[in-house]
Amino acid sequence: MSLRAAQFHREREQKQRQHLGKGGRGLAIHQHDSHRVCHGGVLLINGSVPPRHCAARHDQGMRVNRIIADLVVPDLEAAKGFYTGYLGLDDEEFNLGWVARYTSCETGANVQLLTSDAAGPEAPVVSVLTDDVDAAYAEAVERGYEIVHPLTTESWGVRRFFVRDPGGNVLNVVGHPD
Repeated sequence: MSLRAAQFHREREQKQRQHLGKGGRGLAIHQHDSHRVCHGGVLLINGSVPPRHCAARHDQGMRVNRIIADLVVPDLEAAKGFYTGYLGLDDEEFNLGWVARYTSCETGANVQLLTSDAAGPEAPVVSVLTDDVDAAYAEAVERGYEIVHPLTTESWGVRRFFVRDPGGNVLNVVGHPD
């Protein structure tokens, strides 16, 4: 990445963080007409308006705040060197022995590594963070999606459930208590 591109990305992320600090909760980022627009009804980085199709769908379905890749590895410690040293994900946000999250302090890029899931019957492929996990669970049930792991408050403090998408992928839908 060029120095100019890196500066652009840092400035964009700073504007997003400033928006979140003013009471915004999660931002929708969309690629549209070769410009990244950020909207939650308040801030637009490039000065444009949200695409019409985004405004029409904004209130439908669960509100997703973040999606994190979950990669199954046989040994967390062995994998840690690759992800911290080679990819530069040098901040270990947490490590429970069976799952750990590594994040780049510079870019915010991250990955979650797990050997298995401590409570669920299968390892998920992604973790989806949402503000209202109870509503997300109710909607998944209402839509008839397969619930792989029921809505549970886990011993390590998160409330979550697993749902299977139509392609067979298992998603870990998570809410963190306030």
